[in-house]
Amino acid sequence: MSTLAVHDHGVAHHDDHGHEHHHNETFLSKYVFSMDHKMIAKQFLITGITMAVIAMILSILFRIQLAYPDKSFPLLTTLLGRFAPNGRISADFYLSLVTIHGTIMVFFVLTAGLSGTFANLLIPLQVGARDMASPFMNMLSYWFFFLASVIMLSSFLVQKGPASGGWTIYPPLSALPKAMPGSGEGMTLWLISMVLFVASSLMGGINYVSTVLNMRTKGMDLWKMPLTIWALFLTAILGILAFPVLVAGVVLLIFDRSFGTSFYLSDIVLNGVQQPYEGGSPILFQHLFWFLGHPEVYIVIMPAMGISSEVMSVNSRKPIFGYHAMVYSLIGITVLSFIVWGHHMFVTGMNPFLGGVFMITTLIIAVPSAVKTFNWLATLWRGNIRFTPAMLFAIGMVSFFISGGLTGIFLGNAALDINLHDTYFVVAHFHLVMGSAAIFGMLAGVYHWFPKMFGRMMDDKLGYLHFWLTFIGAYLVFFPMHFMGLDGVPRRYYAFTEFVSMQRWLTVNTFITWAAIMAACAQVAFLYNFISSIFIGKKATQNPWESNTLEWTTPVEHLHGNWPGEIPTVYRWPYDYSKPGAEEDFIPQTVPFSQTMSSNLPHDFEDNPKGLEELNKFTSTLKANEQVK
Repeated sequence: MSTLAVHDHGVAHHDDHGHEHHHNETFLSKYVFSMDHKMIAKQFLITGITMAVIAMILSILFRIQLAYPDKSFPLLTTLLGRFAPNGRISADFYLSLVTIHGTIMVFFVLTAGLSGTFANLLIPLQVGARDMASPFMNMLSYWFFFLASVIMLSSFLVQKGPASGGWTIYPPLSALPKAMPGSGEGMTLWLISMVLFVASSLMGGINYVSTVLNMRTKGMDLWKMPLTIWALFLTAILGILAFPVLVAGVVLLIFDRSFGTSFYLSDIVLNGVQQPYEGGSPILFQHLFWFLGHPEVYIVIMPAMGISSEVMSVNSRKPIFGYHAMVYSLIGITVLSFIVWGHHMFVTGMNPFLGGVFMITTLIIAVPSAVKTFNWLATLWRGNIRFTPAMLFAIGMVSFFISGGLTGIFLGNAALDINLHDTYFVVAHFHLVMGSAAIFGMLAGVYHWFPKMFGRMMDDKLGYLHFWLTFIGAYLVFFPMHFMGLDGVPRRYYAFTEFVSMQRWLTVNTFITWAAIMAACAQVAFLYNFISSIFIGKKATQNPWESNTLEWTTPVEHLHGNWPGEIPTVYRWPYDYSKPGAEEDFIPQTVPFSQTMSSNLPHDFEDNPKGLEELNKFTSTLKANEQVK
C-alpha cells in the first residue's frame, strides 16, 4: 500500500506542476543545476567521458615511457614542463601518471560515469516514476562528483605533482608527506577529492534504493523489473555499505599525515632519521581499503552486467535465459563480495588458515559469475540476432568477462598468487575482467539508450569501426601482459632496462604501446559519432529497438515528469520476445494479458487464478472451434 501511496502522490504533484515548470525553466535550471534525472544522467555521462579521455591520455604517456625508456622526446618537455626534464618523464611523475590513471578509471569513469549515468536515466523510466525520490539530492550528487573531479585534476597544478602512491595509496608513501614528491599536497588533494566522491556516491545510492523500493508504478513488482534495475539497485546497496569504510580509512590517514598519530605507521626511518611513529600497522589500511576495494570491482561490473543482459535480450529477440537465476546470482555476488577482500593480501604475511578461508570464498564467488556467463550464452544461442553496435559491445563485454575471469581463478589461489602478485599478470587480469568488460558494458548502454537520451540515432558504421578497433586493441594490449607476469615482470616499474632478465620484454612493451595508441585513436571515431549525433544524427522514433521496457513508452521529446498523462500500468515481465502465437516479436510490459490471448501461457498466471481460468476457457473454445471445422 505504501508503495502505491507514494507513487500516487508523485503523480498528483507532477501532473499539477510538472508541465508549467517545464516551460518556465532558465538555462541554469535546465542545463546546469537541473533536478531532472534525464539531464543529470547526461551530465554524469559527459563528465565521465571527459575523465575517461584524460585517463586514456595519461596511460599513453606512461606507455611511451615503458616502450622507449632510454629515448628523449622533446615534445614531452613542451607538454609536461618540469615533469619531463630532457624529454623523458621523471620517475616520480611516472608513478603519478599510473596513480591518477587508475583512480580516474576505477572511481570517476567506471563507478560514477557508469552507475551515475544509467541509474539516473533508467531507474525512474524503467520502474515507472516521475523522477528520483529526491531530485535535489540527485543534483547535489552530480555536483559533488564534479567538484571531486576538478580537485583530482587540479593536483597536476601543485608544485610537487599529483599523488603517486598507486591508486590503492598504501602507507607509508601516502601517510608520510615527505616520503616522495607525490606524497605532499598532491596526496592531500587526492584524499579530499575521494571524500567528496564518496559523499556523491552515497547521495546517489540512497536515492536509487529509495526510488526502486518506493516509487514503482502500479503492477511493477520486483519480479517484473528489468535486469538493469536489479543490477543498479544492488550496486547502490553495495556502495552504501562499502564506501563509508574507505572514508574511515582515509580519515585515519589524514590524522597520520597531519596530526602525528600512528594508525598506519611504526618504526619508520626517513633519510637516515628515526621517525617518532610507533605501534601502527600499514596492514590495517589494506584491510580497510580492500573492504571497499573488492565490493568496488562489483560496483563497477554489475551495472555493465545488467546493461548487457538487457541489450542482448532485445537484440537476440529472445527472453533472457534464466531470469530468476540471473537475479539470484546478482544477489549472491552482492553478499559474497564482502567476504573475499583478503585475496588482495595473500602476501602480507596473513595466517595461512585465514588465507585458505579467503581462497575458498573467492572461488565460490566465481559460481554466480559463471551462472551469468552461461545464461548470456544461452540467450544468444539460436537467437534472431541483430548485430547493432550496442549488441556487439554487449557480446564483447561477455568475451572480456570470460577471458579476464578465468585468470581470476589463478589469482584467487593463495599458492599461485604468491608468485603472480604485483606482476603484470594482475594488471592483465583486472584490465580485462573489470576495465575492458565494464567499459564495453558502458558503451553498449551508450549506443542502446542514446536515442532515449538525445532523441537521435548514432551512426552504425562508425559504431562498427569503433567496436572492432577497440575490441582488437584491448586484447592486443592486455593479453601479452599475462606472459610477462608469468615470467615475473613486476608492475609499476619505471623501466625494465636495469634488469637483464626483463630486457627481453622490451619489444613486447613496444608492441603493447602501439596497440594502446591504436585503441586510443579508435575512440576518436566514438567521440565524433557521439558529439555529431547529438546535433545532426537521424531523428529517433519512440521505440527504435522494438523493446518491451517502460522507457520506450515515453515521448521522444523529454518532459519533466516523463509521461504526459498517467503513468502506464505494468502487466508482464520485460522479456516477452518472440512469444509463440503473438502477432509481433515483442510485447511491451504495458500490454494486458487480455489483449494477447493467443500467446498467453499457463505460467503467465502463476499469481492470477482468474486469468488462468480465462486462458483455459479461451483454449477450450479454440479447441471446440477446431473440432467443428
